[in-house]
Amino acid sequence: MAHLEQFSDSDWVEPTDELTGTAVFDATGDQKNMPSWDELVRQHADRVYRLAYRLSGNQHDAEDLTQETFIRVFRSVQNYQPGTFEGWLHRITTNLFLDMVRRRGRIRMEALPEDYDRVPADDPNPEQIYHDSRLGPDLQAALDSLPPEFRAAVVLCDIEGLSYEEIGATLGVKLGTVRSRIHRGRQALRDYLARHAPDAATSA
Repeated sequence: MAHLEQFSDSDWVEPTDELTGTAVFDATGDQKNMPSWDELVRQHADRVYRLAYRLSGNQHDAEDLTQETFIRVFRSVQNYQPGTFEGWLHRITTNLFLDMVRRRGRIRMEALPEDYDRVPADDPNPEQIYHDSRLGPDLQAALDSLPPEFRAAVVLCDIEGLSYEEIGATLGVKLGTVRSRIHRGRQALRDYLARHAPDAATSA
């Protein structure tokens, strides 16, 4: 797994008047403000699962990645330094995904229906979380065609909305490498869609 020392999680903190959960600990650094384990899982499980699904493209691997992410968190949360907890989770989940792909060589992406484009509910049930984690079949197949490092960069940037600096910290690479992977990944997506799904390529 990559060593991530180039950027500090503290660079990601965004001030807000209504902090809750792990954000309170990030803002104060006071251990007493760290939520209980059950609260921590409730706060972040859906987001971790959605990222895991978008990276892996299938429910089984997403569930395994989510479980392994929280095992890692449980083992090391006492050593976590205030910054952004979500940034830390991004790093763990993404690096576990990359490790998994390197072990297997390639992972399976499921074919999906075309009705994905929706906003998740405020308190979605597990079925809703599963549905909202999926992308359209053409885009999912296009992502599957990318090398895992490119896929991770594109997912983190274009789906998760992370900045280049955050992606660099998550992947443990320099900004120039982030830009290159995103540029080349997007171009590869457009090329794939142009060949296999011309209608989708016009909006990619």
